[in-house]
Amino acid sequence: MPLRSPASPALPDTLWYTRCPVPTATGIAADQGWLAREFAADGIAVRSLQGAPQQVAADHHYTHALTGLFREGGNVPALWARSRGEATRLIGLTWIEERQVVLVRAGSGIAAPGQLRGLRLALPHHGIAIDFWRAMALAGFRGALALAGLTLDDAELVDVPAASGGGQWSAELAALRDGTVDAVYAKGALAVEAARRIGAEVAVELDAAPERRTRVNNGTPRPVTVHQRLLDEHPELVARFLAVLVEAADWAAERPAEVARILRAETGAGVEGVAGAYAAGSHRTLHLDLSEERLKLLALQERFLRVQGFLPASVDVQAWADPEPLRAARELLRVRRAGLVRS
Repeated sequence: MPLRSPASPALPDTLWYTRCPVPTATGIAADQGWLAREFAADGIAVRSLQGAPQQVAADHHYTHALTGLFREGGNVPALWARSRGEATRLIGLTWIEERQVVLVRAGSGIAAPGQLRGLRLALPHHGIAIDFWRAMALAGFRGALALAGLTLDDAELVDVPAASGGGQWSAELAALRDGTVDAVYAKGALAVEAARRIGAEVAVELDAAPERRTRVNNGTPRPVTVHQRLLDEHPELVARFLAVLVEAADWAAERPAEVARILRAETGAGVEGVAGAYAAGSHRTLHLDLSEERLKLLALQERFLRVQGFLPASVDVQAWADPEPLRAARELLRVRRAGLVRS
């Protein structure tokens, strides 16, 4: 990497990272201690936002107003922050198949997308600035209905208030159990476990659909973002951070058992939940890119969120994306691996 000029801004004392409780290269790298190791010689601490005091963490996982923050998480808050004017840049995207299903009561006889017509679909409502849970449910039902040539207008959307501090999917699954709604969208490891606890059945398996666009949702594709100020002032730090994530994805591709262990810690789910939520081979899909396909899928999500009222302004996904940091990260790794510089 090129040396910084004397006029360059001073290095930050701390770099922050935040990720969702799902499969991420950031989570792998943090578990292995590689992020801290990468920047230790610079005197830069690398800290998780999840472990920071509230006065520091605030709601930065959603707003991304902390300039030294790297975020690998759902696209709904990331797009929302950008649409509100936060100067973030999209520097990577992953696509990890995280089980997405529509659940119904046992014995209902509902087993196909077309049978969702006219049903009461659970639409959670959380009292948070950006209700990504509600957005996920809408996008999931949209995808399921589309498999039968239907739209959200072909079903009844039922508001389900979610109590503060309640478990993931708990309000929706309680409404399903009590007969208030007929179907619930759910995804991920904890959803698999919760559904089994109440005996819910899968009516629609979105993962089985051949077209990826059917599964476009909060985590598909999942963005890595950074603040423009950090990128402008210290592009070398951004490239080095991304290089660690690339290495973490490479490492994970060869170690399914280790990845499963880390996922259990990240998600809070057990062996059965993790195995049921993530397809075989998922440990090989943590790599970042900014491919045209993934950018187009994210643009589909942006349009959907805007039409549904989740974004205050449009986001030009192509203009938001900056491929240079990932290119620099890969070049840095190439040089390191060739032994030209010490890693």
